[in-house]
Amino acid sequence: MPFRDRVELVGYHDLDKRPGFKLAMQEVDDRWYLYLGHLWHSGWSILDVTDPTRPALVKWLASPPNTWTLQVQVADGLMVTSLEAILPGWGGNPSGPTAAEGLLIWDVSQPDDPALLSHWSTGRGGTHRNYFDGGHTIHACAGFPGFLGNCYTTIDITQPDRPQTGGRWWWPGQNVDAGESFSEWDAQKTRISLHGGAYVENSVAFCPWSAGGMVVLDVKVLSQPQLLSVLNVSPPLGSRIAMHTCVPLADRGLVVVNSEALEERCREPLNFVGLVDISDLRAPHMISIFPLPMVPPGYPVKSFREKGGRFGPHNQHQPQHQACLAPSDQYIYLTYFNAGLQIFDISDPWNPRAAGCYIPDDPIERLGPLPNDLVVQCEDVLVDRRGFIYMTEKNSGLYVLRFDH
Repeated sequence: MPFRDRVELVGYHDLDKRPGFKLAMQEVDDRWYLYLGHLWHSGWSILDVTDPTRPALVKWLASPPNTWTLQVQVADGLMVTSLEAILPGWGGNPSGPTAAEGLLIWDVSQPDDPALLSHWSTGRGGTHRNYFDGGHTIHACAGFPGFLGNCYTTIDITQPDRPQTGGRWWWPGQNVDAGESFSEWDAQKTRISLHGGAYVENSVAFCPWSAGGMVVLDVKVLSQPQLLSVLNVSPPLGSRIAMHTCVPLADRGLVVVNSEALEERCREPLNFVGLVDISDLRAPHMISIFPLPMVPPGYPVKSFREKGGRFGPHNQHQPQHQACLAPSDQYIYLTYFNAGLQIFDISDPWNPRAAGCYIPDDPIERLGPLPNDLVVQCEDVLVDRRGFIYMTEKNSGLYVLRFDH
């Protein structure tokens, strides 16, 4: 039986045994559509979740083969989907077709029948996690020729069928073709790269730069992003992706930040979720760390570390100025890999507290090569305006939940 605290399972879909990853949503003519990227399959799924107790798969969109299609963003009747090479060990075929790269822009004004408008290319590494909240600009996490890792770039889609590369910002040292090299301090870190996506609020981009920390950019002039500040957390905190997500809470002058747990059985520095005060954008500072999820009474293992797989934070619910999505204000929704969905109350930002959880049963069928131990690994979470929670998992389907608060 799943373990839960104030969270109920209200619906489920097996996604035709194609486990989902990142999530996006739109509401059109009183119908609700959920869009999913995938981990072990190249393509995207569209579900009608107008009745969240009975989610219905309405379309599968196949992408170029042997390509990671993890990220999907939907706003203003457009869908942006990422393309990149599959990392070794994650189910790709090294002798198969060359991966597609960049991103695709789709017209989703017919929600269940996307029409491809254009393909924007980086020329090398493709894109990982991008940000699009509507309007004429995509904020991309892109790997360009001559650069180490991913950089921040804007893409002008005033004409969605003719995307144009805009401004760019990178960590000093990433542009190796220009003769740059990392400082001795940066070189000691395992990875300096934008993990994406930048979250944009009031012309400020909050960028999770992995081992580089939270990078805050002024993007009022999209062609010339300007550095405002950096909040470094590694060392001592976090994995190689010590800064994975930065979600600003504009009305509260805060940013919710988290690392991504990478190593199974916690064989890495402590991963974390925290609250950052951004009342002064040039001097952000951490004010609190969220409590670690505790094993519920009666759980079959003594600790989540012993359970196997990854234990630690991954993705937050991100409203991204979409009317169909719930705001992030009092409650923060996080996937925590083998600890399932964790919900935190930040009414008092100096004292975040656990407010609810849902830990599904471990999968019974392996649908992808990871984790090494076949245990639950919850990946992404999205909460709609009606209060329904959508959660993906590495070796099973889509969970639809409801939080009793």
